[in-house]
Amino acid sequence: MSHYFENDSTLKSEEKQVRVKINENDFIFYVDNGVFSKKGLDFGTRSLLETVSRKDIKGNVLDLGCGYGPIGIYLKKIYPVIVDMIDINKRSLNLAKKNAEINKVNVNIFESDCYQKVTKNYDFIITNPPIRVGKKILYNILIGAKKHLKKDGKLIFVIHKDQGAKSTYKMLESEYVVRILDKNKGFYIIEAEIG
Repeated sequence: MSHYFENDSTLKSEEKQVRVKINENDFIFYVDNGVFSKKGLDFGTRSLLETVSRKDIKGNVLDLGCGYGPIGIYLKKIYPVIVDMIDINKRSLNLAKKNAEINKVNVNIFESDCYQKVTKNYDFIITNPPIRVGKKILYNILIGAKKHLKKDGKLIFVIHKDQGAKSTYKMLESEYVVRILDKNKGFYIIEAEIG
């Protein structure tokens, strides 16, 4: 089975357009096979964005594992921030570029295997992380954020309780000052700040 964090060139493309409203803001996104949430905006990402929109987001933001781009594009649309968006999936990156253009936002999109090609530090790293990579890689992604956050930087992510939200929270307590920003139908929106 093909995963959205792999590049499967044999997977047939069935690109389609979806219309999404997030906090009274209208977006058009192209989605496709082989990309996370190919039917449109998933509930976890929506919950993350609705929670984040109540925070003061500023400076440089990294959308890690951007997929077709809803997080980075939304943040750039509503905040005066500089946004970098990264993914390992080439199809995702192509869609994200197309979606940035159609939603008229100026963001920096590039291919990177996790933080491999990330060269700067951020005020915020905001992500719906790829849970299916497994706990070890997921924890490396979340802990690895520390090396790419500014002194007062924050990692904000969404994870479902059935995918290990509580154990992930507990693990992060030894690395960060951690707080739950919100819970929505089993999805935890967690903020981790360097203490």
